[in-house]
Amino acid sequence: MEPWNLQPAHDTGLTPSERFRSVRRESGLLESLAHQVCFSLLRSYFAIGHRLTIVGREKLPPHGPFVLAANHCSHLDALALGAALTPRHRERAFPIAAGDVFFHTRVTSTFSAIMLNALPMWRKNCGPHALADLRRKLQEERAIFIIFPEGGRSRNGSMMPFKHGLGMLVAETNVPVVPCGLGGTFEALPPERNIPRPVAITLAIGDPLQFPSTANDRTGWSQIAKSVESRVRDLVGQSRTA
Repeated sequence: MEPWNLQPAHDTGLTPSERFRSVRRESGLLESLAHQVCFSLLRSYFAIGHRLTIVGREKLPPHGPFVLAANHCSHLDALALGAALTPRHRERAFPIAAGDVFFHTRVTSTFSAIMLNALPMWRKNCGPHALADLRRKLQEERAIFIIFPEGGRSRNGSMMPFKHGLGMLVAETNVPVVPCGLGGTFEALPPERNIPRPVAITLAIGDPLQFPSTANDRTGWSQIAKSVESRVRDLVGQSRTA
C-alpha cells in the first residue's frame, strides 16, 4: 500500500479576494452549491427566454479535460454554452472571462467566481506564465474550459480571426477541443444593449478535435487556431439556418 500524503489545495494561503481572481481557485461546498443553482437557473432561462436549441450535444466528451471553443458576439455566449453542459460536467466547467471586465472590482470578482465559476484572463498582461497556469489546470484537474479565441466580442456579429492562445493551451496534448457555433446571441443581446431580447438561440456542437502531434510553438499555435476557426465558422452557418 502506498503511503498517504496530504495534498494541500492549490489556493491555500490566498485571501478571499485573491482567491476569486486566481486561476488556482478551488471550489468549496457553498460555491459548489451556488454553481449548481446557477446552472439550473441558466437552463431554465434559456429554455423559456430564448428557446435554446442544441444540435450535437452527444458529441460532448463524457468528462474533462476538454475545451469548448466558440464565436463571441454577446455576453450571453458563455452562459448559453454553460447551459448546454450536463450535470456531470458542471463542477469542473470554467468560462475564461476577461479579467478587466468581470474581475475588475471585488463585487464583480465575487459574482463571477461564485455564480459563474469563471476564471480571469487578463488581456493587457496575458503572458506565457498565465497561459501555462491555465494549461496546467486544464490537464491536471481535468477541467472544462469555455473560451472565445477571437479575444473579444464582435461588434457587428461577424467572426474575427482566432488568436494563438487556444493553441498554447492544447498543442502537443490529447485534450479535445470541441468547436461550437452560436446563432442568435448577437440579435438577443448585442454589445450596445443591457437587457436581452427574447430571440431564439441555437448552439451547434461539432466533432472534437485533438492536436497531440501539433508543435507547441508559434507555428503550431497558428495551425490550431486556423483549424478550429474554420470549423467554428461552418457551425455558425449551421446554427443560423437551423
